[in-house]
Amino acid sequence: MKSTQYSLTVIQAQVYQLVHEGIVSREQRIYTLWKHMSAWEWCRIEQELEKSNFLLRDCIGDLIGWEG
Repeated sequence: MKSTQYSLTVIQAQVYQLVHEGIVSREQRIYTLWKHMSAWEWCRIEQELEKSNFLLRDCIGDLIGWEG
């Protein structure tokens, strides 16, 4: 996840790509995403998720929905 923009839409698109590539699954918790980014990126993403009322224990599927 290499981006300097951290809007919810950008985060969802990047996470969807990780799911599509099989790197993470929809059933995993959002907090597992930290393994795939730098600490600086994770800090910014975590802030945006909190603003959008997502909990880190929520499933990735809840974040990206079921489009595809």
